[in-house]
Amino acid sequence: MKLISLFNHKGGVSKTTTAFNLGWVLAEQGHKTLIVDADPQCNLTALVLDYNSVEDIEDFYAANPGCDLSTGLQPVMSGRMTGLQPGNPAPTANDNLFIYCGNLALSEIETQVSVALTTSEAIPAIKNLPGSIGQLLRITGEAHDFEYIIIDMSPSVGALNECLLMSSNFFIVPTSPDFFCAQAIRSLSSVIPRWNEAVAPFRDREVDYRLPNIPPKFIGFISQRYRPRSGAPAKSFQRWIDIIKETVSEKLIPALEPIGMAISKEEFANYSATDEPYNLANVADFNSLIAQSQKFNVPIFALSDDQLEQGGVILQNMKESRDSFRQVFEQMAGELHEMTENV
Repeated sequence: MKLISLFNHKGGVSKTTTAFNLGWVLAEQGHKTLIVDADPQCNLTALVLDYNSVEDIEDFYAANPGCDLSTGLQPVMSGRMTGLQPGNPAPTANDNLFIYCGNLALSEIETQVSVALTTSEAIPAIKNLPGSIGQLLRITGEAHDFEYIIIDMSPSVGALNECLLMSSNFFIVPTSPDFFCAQAIRSLSSVIPRWNEAVAPFRDREVDYRLPNIPPKFIGFISQRYRPRSGAPAKSFQRWIDIIKETVSEKLIPALEPIGMAISKEEFANYSATDEPYNLANVADFNSLIAQSQKFNVPIFALSDDQLEQGGVILQNMKESRDSFRQVFEQMAGELHEMTENV
């Protein structure tokens, strides 16, 4: 079982859409997969289950006990030292794909975890909080025989994300071609090593729920949300894609390699068809296809011709875009499987 986090503290980089699409393809390729909505905004939950109001989602929680991450954490968050039980993830339209739903209450858990990371020695009752998040995902994965757990994280550098990332086996950084994303990569070069150091006591301390002794490894970034021209990114987008590649190579990797938090360029090259180090895939802007994907609660590449025809756009162009997205995600999922199995 592999836990893979999708993380970038800059918003608007398609983390949620990527988590859904990547999880769907891994499931199609025969890997039983769980996607986890760890964002209090619950965008992944709304996308997959087609709920547009808090009331609708709460009704779903009531009818499906144990389906959301927040409820699963309550035994520890309420002050009990132990008591975590495997969650009961909800099914999706893909028989091999399940979702561990988000919950607005995760924002309250954020505060408790933040306190635990800094004061658990003084308050022993909260020392299990940081490790409980990863433990819940692991026991849920084992109980349901999941091969992959894909975690959609919120765009923040809060305590919840710190514990989620440090509980993972691997992480991917989705990016968009702009100045703010390049700055975010620079920021991650200091944030992630700091997190790794901060959680060290929860790897070694006498707690019931420890964080893993081995920190997660960065396996690559995804270049997305650019507009293509003649099959490649338009010039204005390519400039920022190149800057992000450079920033990953010159800032992020040198910060992560010394602490064992990145696969090597050689390892990446062994399992990737691209000649661009750490660039897992180039994913163009979803444009009008995203509306149809959200309407039918399936990834873009899983839309049928009939569903595309309801979009009011030239069908042939939409078919070509859909098929192109499928090719990109199938290749990325296949390479991701090889990497996570062998590095």
